[in-house]
Order: sequence, then structure tokens, then C-alpha cells
Amino acid sequence: MDFIKIRPRYINKLDQVAGLSEEDRQQLKPVTDKFVFRSNDYYQSLIDWNDPDDPIRRIVVPDIQELDEFGEMDASDEHSYTVLKGLEHKYPDTALLLVNNVCGAYCRFCFRKRLFTDGNDEVTNDITEALAYIRRHPEINNVLLSGGDPLIMSTGKLGLIIKQLREVDHVRIIRIGTKMTAFDPYRILNDPSLLEMLSQYSLPDRKIFVMAHFNHPRELTEPALKGLQLLQKAGAITVNQSPLIRGVNDKPEVIAELFGRLSYNGVIPYYLFLCRPTAGNEPYVVPIERGLEIFQEARRHLAGLAKQARLCMSHRTGKIEVVGKMDKKIVFRYHRAPNPLDFGRMMIFDSDPAAGWLDDYMTPEPVINLAATSQAQTASG
Repeated sequence: MDFIKIRPRYINKLDQVAGLSEEDRQQLKPVTDKFVFRSNDYYQSLIDWNDPDDPIRRIVVPDIQELDEFGEMDASDEHSYTVLKGLEHKYPDTALLLVNNVCGAYCRFCFRKRLFTDGNDEVTNDITEALAYIRRHPEINNVLLSGGDPLIMSTGKLGLIIKQLREVDHVRIIRIGTKMTAFDPYRILNDPSLLEMLSQYSLPDRKIFVMAHFNHPRELTEPALKGLQLLQKAGAITVNQSPLIRGVNDKPEVIAELFGRLSYNGVIPYYLFLCRPTAGNEPYVVPIERGLEIFQEARRHLAGLAKQARLCMSHRTGKIEVVGKMDKKIVFRYHRAPNPLDFGRMMIFDSDPAAGWLDDYMTPEPVINLAATSQAQTASG
């Protein structure tokens, strides 16, 4: 197959989606009036339009239940950790740069959908002040480029950002958070200059990591896998992080197949995230304890490298891992925390099968609230 000549056509209106009936379009218009819609014909071609519960459809096609009252636009309180326009500094060694407010398509369960609303100005087009901040903070050894999707940018613009970060000696790792590997692999296949740029700046001891976002095995098409291979050949380290989404991947066999196939192709599963309680996300949330059951059952069918992911939530107080259940208790641990006193701290609550977020357990206080052990204090970040 000739990958180089294919260029997906981007879709911004529901009437451009051939698989929807006119009745569907009329019903879903209020959803797209509130939450932006974007897709492309490559990704739409992965949908089985004869299946109303098709998981790929569920990722990008609006759901009327998104209009239900639920959540808030900044569910993880990223605003509190924003130190400059476009720059978040939540964990001491990691800075997050919001460099773009466009994606190849928009996941319906996006936790940053606020960036795609009129009047939002959190993203920066000029990283000069952010770079100065990073230079002043030698503890920052990781910089994550996010948004939006950095790979929707031109290689020239993205390359300039990466070049400037590479000039900061203490920045050892640059991470690119992207779903373009799934939404539009031709962004990689059609642009040799992107691969040349990655090869130039992903160095033996200062790697570039591509943080891919594959949510379902059917996204692992031949073009997508070819794109991953080219990224790896260029010297990038490829890992995957995915939210656990109702109707998309909330079955053990789906997660097991996704993680297994990723690992076979040199992509290590990194995180399986619980869906954040962002406005519009109610139809996509999987309760925490059900999520744990799915995660544990999937891991039973996986070998070591395929079972590296942690089941976590990106809470306003830190990245919290769901450790397990015992009797009628559920156990959490702070995997990352802006407050050093929280790092490694464990919390044990009474079981609540309906709980979808840590806050649902917080009243009353935890049954047991354990300080971090010395082992947890030295755990990897």
C-alpha cells in the first residue's frame, strides 16, 4: 500500500458525516453547539455505521447525553497549577506546555474541552517566557508538550519548540502527547521532515517520548502501526496512555487486546486513566471499582511488558493510583503529588460501587489514611 499519497479530509460539521441520518444530525446539533466537533474521513472510515454501539463512533460522534448536567470544565483544577500562560508546573520535575488548541479530531470525553471554546486563551503561541521559567527551574527535567495536539502543528513550528527545549541542559526528556497516531497516521507517513526532526533531537541520553493515545484495538490499523514504526526508527520512544471509557474499552478483553498488540509493536502501555468528571462526560464514565475489575482481569491475560500500565486518576491533588480492593475496602495511593507530604500516601475507603472519582469517597474521611512508606517514597514517578 502506498501510504505517502493519502491525505485525510477534515470534517467540522455533522452534515459532512455520511453515516449519520438527518434525524441524527438534528438531534445532535445542540451538542455540537456546546462542545466542538471535529473528525476526518480516515478516522470515520474505521466506524461500523451499522452498529449503533460502535466504539470508534463513540470516541468522536456526539452523544445527546453530553448535555446532561455533570462535572466542570476544569475537573483537575489545572488552573491552580498554571504559572504562566500555556505553562503548568504541578509536579517539581515536570512542566506542561500547552502549545496548541487544535486536535486531529476531538474525543467526546476530552478533559480539556475548555480549550476549544470561544474566548479561551490558555494556550500560548510564544514560549519565550515559558522557556525562561524552565531555565530558572533546574529541577524540571521533563517537559510535556500538549494542548490540543502538538502533531497537528507544522513540523517547522514544533521543531522550533523542541530545538529551544534541547538548548536547556537540565531538560532531559521531552514528551509529545498526541492522538494523531490514531486519528491521522498520515501526518507521520506523509512528512519525512517530522522524522528527521525527531531523529535530530531524540538523543541517546535525552530522549523524545511520543505519548500515543490509542483507546481501542481497531485504531491499530496498518497505517497507524507503520507510523509507530517510523517514529521508533527515528529514535522516539513510544508509549501509550488511554482513558477507560464506557462503551469504548470497558471490557477486559478489549483492554487486554489493546495492551497486548501495543506491546507487540514496541509501544509500552503507560497509564489507563479513569475518565475525569469534566462537563459533558457523564455518558463516558466507568465507576472506579468496575474499572479496577476490568483492569485486573485484563492483566491476567497479559505478559510482563504488556502489563506495565497503572490504573490512575489525574486528580486536582495529584496522580492517584487505584491499588486494589480487600474485603469491603478500596485502596488508593498517590503516584505523583505536588505536595511532597502526599507522595506515596495511601488511602483506604469503604467500598462504593457507584463512585466515579476520588471525591465521591471523601465524605466521610478515609477509613484509614496511611503515611507514605519508605518504599513508596522511593517509587518511580
